Amino acid sequence: MTKPNGASRPLIGAALLDDIEAFLGRFIAYPNDAARVAHALWCAHCHLMDCWESTPRIAFLSPEPGSGKTRCLEVTELLVPRPVTAINCSSAYLFRKVADKAGLPTILFDEVDTLFGPKAREHEEVRALINAGHRRGAVAGRCVVKGKRVEIEELPAYAAVAVAGLGDLPDTILTRSVVVNMLRRRRDEPIEPYRRRAQAPEGEALRKRLEDWGKASAPALARYVPEMPEGVTDRNADVWEALIAIADVAGGRWPELARVSCVTLVSAAMGDKHKISLPLRLLSDIRDIFIEREALGSEYHFNISTAHLIEKLVDISEAPWGEMKGKPITPLRLSRLLRKHNVQSKQVRVSKDTTLKGYQRDDFHDAWERNLPPLCLSPIENETSETSGTPGSMAVSGAVRDLLNGGVQ
Repeated sequence: MTKPNGASRPLIGAALLDDIEAFLGRFIAYPNDAARVAHALWCAHCHLMDCWESTPRIAFLSPEPGSGKTRCLEVTELLVPRPVTAINCSSAYLFRKVADKAGLPTILFDEVDTLFGPKAREHEEVRALINAGHRRGAVAGRCVVKGKRVEIEELPAYAAVAVAGLGDLPDTILTRSVVVNMLRRRRDEPIEPYRRRAQAPEGEALRKRLEDWGKASAPALARYVPEMPEGVTDRNADVWEALIAIADVAGGRWPELARVSCVTLVSAAMGDKHKISLPLRLLSDIRDIFIEREALGSEYHFNISTAHLIEKLVDISEAPWGEMKGKPITPLRLSRLLRKHNVQSKQVRVSKDTTLKGYQRDDFHDAWERNLPPLCLSPIENETSETSGTPGSMAVSGAVRDLLNGGVQ
């Protein structure tokens, strides 16, 4: 971790993020505090695109209309640089907006669910922009005919993108996104009416403050590598690195807020068993079964017969194992699914005098480590209170404390 240089200053960044968070919360009924924190940080990261190796998408999704997804994009438009509302925009227009020398746009896709599916072939290039443009340096290659010559053209694709839509999106988008699952507002969740003409002056003033703070903080952020929460690695770390870096440099309560938000939203996305593949769902459920057996103190909890494992799987409520093509999962089907992760059945001892065909816990260890989130990664229950301002329980690293004491604010 590299400590940014800079003179100690008042916590300008923290106060600015506080104001951004409060502004967003006036018009949007978020599903939880973590979503509001992530949205504020994402808006700030759009002003510092030259500092990141990877830019996270933010995806506002819901199962039903009227859940506030479009409002999220409308309020975001006031806070981000050079916003482009991408409804009925051609791919050529979007790529050339990204390549505009005036500066990178922030692309806001509403009704993004219409870009996907078997009948959306005409949107292939727009999907490529969303998929590939998260990484700095990404380009779209084209062949251009000029007279009798065919020339190669490379158009930049790297840009900040926010999307909103109904239902789910492909994993290629979700795994590169901060996912906010919006819900319809309850009657006891008051929000202010949003009228752009009324809120534009305040929003534009906040955007100008973000722009100024971004210019002052860019040298520090370009060199800074934040310490990620335990268990947040690989693609999840790519998604959250920029947001946590901004929080660390801003200081105040934001380093802890960002990490609580990160763990909460990442664990929610990774813990949704209905959205993972069947083999991974099977690995997860089997891990839960072995944990339960160990908690019961069985002498042979590290072994389980195939028949007993199937019985336990079928007993899991809302799991697919009791209805595999109209009947419970068979030993053959179980074996084929587990073989995808190099786990095979064998003779195992299930009691002092009995050995049966089954599985050994240690044979799953490598598959669990490679494919499932660590058990320590779970939502933080004592999330920061909206009214009290008391930070959650996650500790800030020593390097972050050094930054807050002497870094750019």
